[in-house]
Amino acid sequence: MADTNLFLGKAEEAQFLRLDRANRHGVVAGATGTGKTVTLQIMAQGFSDAGVPVFCADVKGDLSGICVAGTPNEKLLARAQAIGLDLQSAAAPTVFWDLFGEKGHPVRATVSEVGPLLLARMLELSDVQTDVLSVVFHVADKEGLLLLDMDDLRALLTHVAENASEIGKAYGHVAPASIAAIQRSLLALERQGAGAFFGEPALRLEDMIRTGLDGRGQVNVLAADRLMSSPRLYAAFLLWLLSELFEQLPEVGDPEKPRLVFFFDEAHLLFDDTPRALVEKVEQVVRLIRSKGVGVYFVTQNPADIPDSVLGQLGNRIQHALRAYTPAEQKGLKAASGSFRANPAFDTAEAIQSLGVGEALVSVLDEKGAPTVVARTLIRPPASRLGPATDAERAQIMAQSPVRGVYEQTVDRESAHEILTARAEAQAAEEKAVAREAEDRTPSRTSSRSTARPKAAPRRRTSNRQTPMEALTKSVLRTAGTTITRELLRGVLGGLRRR
Repeated sequence: MADTNLFLGKAEEAQFLRLDRANRHGVVAGATGTGKTVTLQIMAQGFSDAGVPVFCADVKGDLSGICVAGTPNEKLLARAQAIGLDLQSAAAPTVFWDLFGEKGHPVRATVSEVGPLLLARMLELSDVQTDVLSVVFHVADKEGLLLLDMDDLRALLTHVAENASEIGKAYGHVAPASIAAIQRSLLALERQGAGAFFGEPALRLEDMIRTGLDGRGQVNVLAADRLMSSPRLYAAFLLWLLSELFEQLPEVGDPEKPRLVFFFDEAHLLFDDTPRALVEKVEQVVRLIRSKGVGVYFVTQNPADIPDSVLGQLGNRIQHALRAYTPAEQKGLKAASGSFRANPAFDTAEAIQSLGVGEALVSVLDEKGAPTVVARTLIRPPASRLGPATDAERAQIMAQSPVRGVYEQTVDRESAHEILTARAEAQAAEEKAVAREAEDRTPSRTSSRSTARPKAAPRRRTSNRQTPMEALTKSVLRTAGTTITRELLRGVLGGLRRR
């Protein structure tokens, strides 16, 4: 039985999770500090030992210790002895991932792969802005423009804004204010470091769904401590990954063991202020991905954080302690206790409040797919380290990773940004050439003046005023003329008198 089932702990009897029912999904719930992370760790390593690859998010950094063999203390050894477990220290084959590329291999996806709905979720867009973003994606598809990274999306938004009137005639009004709001949201998301997530090389699922030569499944640990500062990005990323698994994996029905187990830690972030369309997407993926051989386990503080339509599909349940001091907490406690198949030996609601650290109420699916009677269980201690790995240990694991060097260097091939930039430059060059040709055909003012008949130089104005020399000359000539005339007249007249 131990070969085909995952040992969880012991109540009156040992509690096992059947591997052939593990793809029926599950929930691990409990208040902070009650042992949820340890339960996640022992389940992840248990699946790995059974040859099942695992993906899980490391929200607080504690889960990274799964890559190092544990050194159990007296308390853990006593727990192992109490439940009849021969505790052997061992590390799980681990690959670290990080959206920001700091504590693991970079994880990337193209803008087109994420799609307008999840991207709108990341950007916290309104319904109207989401519709405009959908139009932008449709324009990209129609014009054959690849949307790979932030630059591509930004260039396409500018393109749509500049051609809003023409695009609006075909797809409805595209308001410049909505485009501007999307651009501002993009900038805010980029400042949070999310720009590194969009691009190539995009994550290949086969690099996560690996089984080693020793038969153990690869444990993929996503560093999420920094990612949690952008909860919508975290939730949208995990939902995108889940959607990619659903779309790419073939149907396998109910296998003997899952092809992959997916742990969604801090699951309430997926449903906080979530549009109805996105909740329906989650419901669809969770309902149908079972047939792809993928088990999804939501890890959260209270089962009430998960919508009933999703919670009803989670067959395997592990409930750690809950506190019920407020009316809302009491309502959550009632919902949690009511979801279990009652055990006549104890009151479920009272038991949930009295559980100690490392204890849980466990109900799993049996061979017929029916939930077992709830059992108060001591959860087994982990074989790997209980606590975070050091930076040196993490670096050593990454140096030995089977995907080392595959995702570290970005690839920037021709896409929307380059195409639209080339179009704009070609159009500007064409407009400049047309303007130059028109200028060559039209004579300029300077050339018109140079080809016109030259004007005659204006006559120089003469002055009527005489200089002193001119006046003296004229006076001398006038006097000389008068004298000569007088002498001539005298000579003539004298001659006449003599006669």
